[in-house]
Amino acid sequence: MSTISIIVAVDENNAIGKDNKLLCHLPNDLKYFKSVTSGSPVIMGRKTFESLPNGALPNRRNIVISRNKQLQYPNTEMAGSIEDAIALCQGENEVFIIGGGTIYQEAIHFADKLYITLIHHKFEGTDTFFPAIDSNSWQEVWREDHPADEKHRYDYSFVRYEKINR
Repeated sequence: MSTISIIVAVDENNAIGKDNKLLCHLPNDLKYFKSVTSGSPVIMGRKTFESLPNGALPNRRNIVISRNKQLQYPNTEMAGSIEDAIALCQGENEVFIIGGGTIYQEAIHFADKLYITLIHHKFEGTDTFFPAIDSNSWQEVWREDHPADEKHRYDYSFVRYEKINR
């Protein structure tokens, strides 16, 4: 059975985006995302895939969820639902759900781990959110705090949660 993991950057209001874009540019978060997901399948919605600047993410199996059965993208596999996407990944060690908001809402029920980059700021005008993390269902197991610096405008923390009573 594959471990189903969600990876996301959120602000203090659980916002994850605005106008199909990330909240801010955090170079270390992008490096962290790459190091954690490299070599593993990544599952995402169509809008998230279309927001990627260079198409399919390298060194990862890219699975895009869309209800449009005719839709095809280079270097991707297509699935009609989160369940179908997960089924495509049988035998994989760890599978990552990488967005967007609707996909996270559906996927959190399947997830075993959450990799959260918590941005210590509240952004204005956000339109996409991550579901609240229920402390009865999730336990924080690891955290690494980082102060703002010349490349990172905001303090942030890498936090990992595991589902309680798996």
